Amino acid sequence: MKNIDRLAEYGQEHLLRFADELSAAEKEGLIEQINNVDFSLLDEWKLKTAQAEKDNGAITPLGALEIDEIERRREEFEQVGLKAIREGKVAALLLGGGMGTRLGFDGPKGTYNLGVTRDFYIFEAQINNMLDVCRKAGCYFPLYIMTSDRNDEETRRFLKEKNFFGFPEEKVRFFRQEMALCCDFEGKVLLEDKANLALSPNGNGGWFKSLVKSGLDKELCEMGVEWINIFSMDNVLQRICDPAFIGATLISGVNCGAKVVCKNAPGEKVGALCLKDNLPTIVEYYEMGDAQAAELDETGKLKYRFGVILNYLFSVKRLYEILDGKMPLHIVKKKIAHVDENGNTVKPETENGYKFEYLATDTVRDMLTCVPFEVVREKEFAPIKNKEGIDSVVSARELLKLNGVEV
Repeated sequence: MKNIDRLAEYGQEHLLRFADELSAAEKEGLIEQINNVDFSLLDEWKLKTAQAEKDNGAITPLGALEIDEIERRREEFEQVGLKAIREGKVAALLLGGGMGTRLGFDGPKGTYNLGVTRDFYIFEAQINNMLDVCRKAGCYFPLYIMTSDRNDEETRRFLKEKNFFGFPEEKVRFFRQEMALCCDFEGKVLLEDKANLALSPNGNGGWFKSLVKSGLDKELCEMGVEWINIFSMDNVLQRICDPAFIGATLISGVNCGAKVVCKNAPGEKVGALCLKDNLPTIVEYYEMGDAQAAELDETGKLKYRFGVILNYLFSVKRLYEILDGKMPLHIVKKKIAHVDENGNTVKPETENGYKFEYLATDTVRDMLTCVPFEVVREKEFAPIKNKEGIDSVVSARELLKLNGVEV
């Protein structure tokens, strides 16, 4: 009951408003949630709302390994990468905690069926890409899948039913990302229903802390894994544990590799990989002014042209070094379903509160050194953010077909 006594300190006594109406089991469950939730997020929220963040860091371009150089050195890079895979030094980690809500789909995003002429799932597309590398290496690498409380059971069941689309089940491990409280605009934590806090996944940035909390990192270290390739569910064309990418990162002697594409326009909605105070930093499209985003270099190309696609290779050694560090907290306005003070369910049509998230992009800065690795966007960048339009199911299908994938 360690946090029950802190409810008054944070002004959250209302969370027990319906306690007398709950069964013993429900009350015990609510108390456990209160004990486990991180109320200190509210302190950070107050600090951020009390004063605007001052960020005067100088942004300068960061060069990349560009496609022409990669092609010239592909054999060199691939041999180093394949050796690392065969020696068991590389693992893949899928950030799979999301749901398919924006696709109009009530299920884990990876279980969404992209197929038109056949069944073809997002998970299937991702695993097929991994199997291509495994065939080339002549071995399998470990695959870790981060789920959330909202989709863990269904994700496990789906992949089991589909026989993991040919990936060896014994090579796959699941763990859950941590959940964060949701609050209204006044900082009052919301209840999803009378017996449960309104919680949401705490963003993809907490993936390594969640892995450590699960205890799976010990197994990973015992296997001798030195590098983890994390990737998002969204991009169905990306290459995971790409030997050339791994080799280039290792040869460069850095702590991190980041796959990037050349932006198709200054205002494209992707984060730009830059230097900020001489550290590799991802500056989001909404953080960079229009004028700076449109600046050209001496060759007539955009200065800040390298956009990230959420495919990173991180040094395990460095991840442990920053494990206890504090990541920036991102506070996002959202529509949050909840019960009101009378116990009535409310499903708002407009934003009514905040969710708290940590982002994997912030880990890149903590790595201190990073090599951007450019890929051909038509071959490796087919994000699925929406049901239709730009970066959608429709556009991803067309790009899959362009790459010879039957949908």
